[in-house]
Amino acid sequence: MGVLVDTSVWIEYFRSGENSKDLDKLIDENLVVTNEVILAELVPFLKLKRQYKVIGLLQELIKSTLNVNWSEIIEFQTNCLKCGSNGIGLPDLMIAQNAMQNELEIFSLDKHFKFLHEIMDVQLYTKNG
Repeated sequence: MGVLVDTSVWIEYFRSGENSKDLDKLIDENLVVTNEVILAELVPFLKLKRQYKVIGLLQELIKSTLNVNWSEIIEFQTNCLKCGSNGIGLPDLMIAQNAMQNELEIFSLDKHFKFLHEIMDVQLYTKNG
């Protein structure tokens, strides 16, 4: 099973290396997956910082093709609202949907994904210490 690494993990990794042990292990085992939403969040910042080599490496990762099912996204958002959360944005819902469609775990530091895990079938990556 691949692991869709969320933007929050990459940012933390680039800034302080806090998750370097877990992310390095996933990279070594060729389990890291990305998608165009995550790249669209990361690449502009990296371009401003002139981190072209990093951009190239990210572009070489396995990409999970996005197949946005808008009816399903609407249902996800409806369920979020029913369960008391109105702060989950479309990018996170699209990432969750993409992970579910492709049977991927999500590695994220974002509390939204923990909430989504509780109310729908989103699988989360558990750090191995």
